[in-house]
Formats: sequence, C-alpha cells, structure tokens
Amino acid sequence: MDRAPYPARIAAGLIVTALEETRKLPALLITLPMTAVSQTLQAGMRAQQNIAELAIKGDAALEMFFDRPDEQPEWARFDEDEPESPAPVSPPAPAAKAPSAAPTTPAPTTPGPTTIDDEVEEAATDADLAAPPRADAGRFALYSSTPDEAVAAEVPGTEAVTSSDGSGPEIVELIDYDTLTLAQLRARLRTVAIEDLIALVDYEKAGRARAPFVTMLENRIAAQNKRSTEA
Repeated sequence: MDRAPYPARIAAGLIVTALEETRKLPALLITLPMTAVSQTLQAGMRAQQNIAELAIKGDAALEMFFDRPDEQPEWARFDEDEPESPAPVSPPAPAAKAPSAAPTTPAPTTPGPTTIDDEVEEAATDADLAAPPRADAGRFALYSSTPDEAVAAEVPGTEAVTSSDGSGPEIVELIDYDTLTLAQLRARLRTVAIEDLIALVDYEKAGRARAPFVTMLENRIAAQNKRSTEA
C-alpha cells in the first residue's frame, strides 16, 4: 500500500488535533477563571520573593559601607531594659557644734494625792469600757438566764418566789420544772398531757407568775385542745 504524501499526512494531523482541542473547549472554559487567578497569585508571590531577596542582598552590600541598623528600635525598649544609674552620693554635711549649756538640775517633783486618785478612776473607766457585754443582757436575757434571774429581770427589786407550802403538782417534780429555762421547758412540753399543763399553769400563776412561761403553757393548752377537737 502506498503511503500518502508527507504534506497530506501533516494536514490530516492538524485536522485531528483541531478536533481534539475543540472537544476540550467546554472543560477549558470552566477551569479558565480559576487557572488565571491561581497563575496570577503565583506570579505575584514570585515577584515578592524576588524583591525580598534583592532587599536582603542590598542590605548585605550596604553593611560593608555604612553602620549596621539598630536591632532594637527605640519604640521596642521598655523601662526594665534601661540600665539603672546609681544615685548620686552627696558628702555628709559637717556636724555643727552644739553650744555648751550650763547643766541644770531638775527640780524634784512629788506626786500629789490627787494624781493617784485620777489614775485609779481612769483605770476603772477603761476596764468598764473594755468589758464585754453580759450574755444575759438585752433581748436574749430570757433564754440565757436561770428562772430566778429571769424573774428578777422582769420585776426589778423582787426575788424569786417559790410556792408557799413548798409542794406542788406531781408533774413539777417529774420534769424538774423549777430548774428549767424557757427553751428547756418548750422541749419537755411535747410529752406532757393537757391535765398536767393546766396544773403547771396554776402552779406558775400561784408562784413566780412569769409571763413568758404562763403564755407558753396557755398556748400549748390551746394547741392541744384544737387537736383534740379536730380529731
């Protein structure tokens, strides 16, 4: 088989290449913007690198003729970096001679009798001011004091009063009523029957007649009556 002439073969190759490139055109059109942008960025980065290399070479060449630049500029220095300058030492001033004065003998002083009295009064006043307040003073006197002290606090000038015949209801001796404080009595009343509560009220009114105790006993009686009525 005879081959086609050489120019004909070249022409056929051009036609085939043109057809192949024509088929690639859609893909090239899609990727063309991204390719152009990336190539532009690469060209810019190469230019910056070339410029930086030129600047470095220029600095190295100029250092041989001029002074080297300051590695730490003024705006980058801190107060701690500055060397501390020693404080100037001034020579001591010569001491002036003191004029000689004639020795004087102090006159003997004898403490008067009123000085001792004043010191005693001041010490007593300071002790009164520094003394802490009593625990049974004020609003907490009712709970922190004994029954006798509570009665004396309510009615000044009176002493604790006991029953005239020295005897009382059985519940008084059972719970040791005469030695209980108000808080202790409140805890004991939870197990006391209503008949014993009435006996305690009568015993308290006939004896010491302490208002807080009478009020608490009467409130306890009213509460138990209410419970029994509801039941």
